[in-house]
Amino acid sequence: MFKAAISSLIIISTSISFLFVSLPQKSYYHSLYISNSLSDNESISNHLYILTRRPHIAGSEANAEAAAYVLSTLTSFNIPSHIASYHTALTYPESRSLLLIRPPPDPPINFSLQQETYEGDPYADVASQVQPTFHGYAKSGTAVGPVVYVNYGRVEDYLTLKEMGVNVSGNVALARYGKIYRGDIVENAYAEGATGVLIFTDRKDYGGGGGDAKWFPDEKWMPPSGVQVGSVYNGAGDPTTPGWPSTEDCERLSDEQVVDMGDVPLIPSLPISWADGDAIIRSIDGKVAGDDWQGGKGAPVYRVGPGPGIVNLTYKGKQVISRIENVIGIIEGAEEPDRFVILGNHRDAWTFGAADPNSGTACLLEVAERLYKLQKKGWKPRRTIILCNWDAEEYGLIGSTEWVEENRQMLASRVVAYLNVDVAVAGAGFEAAATPQLDELLVQAAKQVLDPDNSSQSIYDSWIRSTNNPLKIERLGGGGSDYAAFVQHIGVPAADIAFGGGYPVYHSMYDDFIWMSKFGDPMFQRHVAVASLWGLVALKLADDEVLPFNYLTYALELQKSAEDLKGEVLNGGVTLVPLLKSINDLEKAAIKINDERKALMESKGWTSMWKDDRKVRELNDRLMMAERAFTDREGLPGRPWYKHLIYAPSKHNDYGSKSFPGVDDAIEKAKGLNTTDSWHSVQHEIWRVSRVITQASLCLKGELT
Repeated sequence: MFKAAISSLIIISTSISFLFVSLPQKSYYHSLYISNSLSDNESISNHLYILTRRPHIAGSEANAEAAAYVLSTLTSFNIPSHIASYHTALTYPESRSLLLIRPPPDPPINFSLQQETYEGDPYADVASQVQPTFHGYAKSGTAVGPVVYVNYGRVEDYLTLKEMGVNVSGNVALARYGKIYRGDIVENAYAEGATGVLIFTDRKDYGGGGGDAKWFPDEKWMPPSGVQVGSVYNGAGDPTTPGWPSTEDCERLSDEQVVDMGDVPLIPSLPISWADGDAIIRSIDGKVAGDDWQGGKGAPVYRVGPGPGIVNLTYKGKQVISRIENVIGIIEGAEEPDRFVILGNHRDAWTFGAADPNSGTACLLEVAERLYKLQKKGWKPRRTIILCNWDAEEYGLIGSTEWVEENRQMLASRVVAYLNVDVAVAGAGFEAAATPQLDELLVQAAKQVLDPDNSSQSIYDSWIRSTNNPLKIERLGGGGSDYAAFVQHIGVPAADIAFGGGYPVYHSMYDDFIWMSKFGDPMFQRHVAVASLWGLVALKLADDEVLPFNYLTYALELQKSAEDLKGEVLNGGVTLVPLLKSINDLEKAAIKINDERKALMESKGWTSMWKDDRKVRELNDRLMMAERAFTDREGLPGRPWYKHLIYAPSKHNDYGSKSFPGVDDAIEKAKGLNTTDSWHSVQHEIWRVSRVITQASLCLKGELT
């Protein structure tokens, strides 16, 4: 396998934040955890190789075997582990076809819809196990009509088409992947009257920009036949059990009731390759699209249509109640076993899944091994650490959502934080997203781990340079991974980390071990760095006597978001006074609890054990529960599962992160209607957000009114 020495660095400074202080014995173990990274790239690469030997879509035998591997590996590290299984409604393709009828004299094209192996492909023997290209939960049916090119299929793209005098209604929409979630591409097309949707991976975005660019296996880019598959479901969890767990004999919604929920698509769709998309683009006439709608080097001129090319799209899927398996490993805390720090990554993949998600699974197993080594040295965590390997994430965050729904009450009262890793490594460059109270913890941990691509600096050094200072930490408002149920449904502080952003073979047959070992992380040093940082953050949360949360960062973040709203509501007769007041109160409460924590830590000194455990516990409970206060039991308007009123997906882009999503949705509606009632709804949502922020302030203060 691949092995390279990677050294480690512990940065010690007298000016380090008070949030990053722990007892000397714990600091020793945390340093020891980092030092264990010297040769672990070989074991990580071995885990990844084993996990990705076969395609392992959720519900498949191969995925069950991968679950068994994760379970046995955790058990080998003396971590008590078990399978938490659910029986969920998943969809698979039965048949699909795509015919392009071109103007004479060009003959029709009956597309093969096949991803092709290449000469010397080591996975050619199992390529037949890859599911035919499809969209999870796509509607079965046929769509026939002229093609309209809709760019990325965003709301603003359809506004541009209307300005050009192009009507999508009754036609088939051709969109390229990117910018927004594919399920929203389908939903937006349906709202505009399209009868079906084709989504292609444009060579401009995924194929190296066109021209003379080579593709995998010679370069990292998507091959001509490569297809980005994925789900088009706009909800979270099993669509037949919204809000309750999918146990074997549970209540389920009927097909009609699922449709009424509004989260499954209502028109058929297919994902296609950039080669097939190129052929369809060449059949479209009409007005020339704008420069930002055009393809890459050597591409034809992109026109918007409709037609004259006509497509006949047919898709037939089947829905199956499939057993999915979450693997749960538990390292019980010695002093506060009823407080949980949860690390999570999903295992299921559309095909081989080397980057998405098994780079993260390999890192999770590496974290588990290092914690095992610490236990052999005498370490025991103060709080319980739970390692979770989720199933069926790709279909709609199903494994994690069902587990959270089944354990909602216990998790809501006991979870300190959730730390997610999905695509651990897709290339160079560290990225992080978090709820704001974890920002400082992430920064301090990043200062303690070496940059895997430049050993003369820390991850923090390269990270801050890449964001051009100030450091940018994204928020967890999108629905793109398993943090959603924790943050957006029950209000748990959370973070998500990775190396590399989007990558060209995403969700295709070419996301395999060869791609990772050649282009994603040839020496597996980035994997080692993820395991180092992920585990270090977990150790701080599990071991620090006082939780390293800083809600002052939260208050400052909300102030910026409130400022952004001012221009949006200027002409609607809406006041932001209650929102601004509640944020000001949160800032005061955050300063107060920070002062309390600092005084408590100074009074205890550096070497003495805590004498007043009840006071420490009470302070930690306020820090832990304040995030819960940002949730509202009614949830967002029309989206009751999303209960967090600060962070949730945009209504028109599940990947998008919105602050005050209910307010934003109400503003968009009011702009269209411009009625007194619609602007009154905006004001109502502002009041709702103000109330949950006030609740968070009261929680931090720990005082009754």
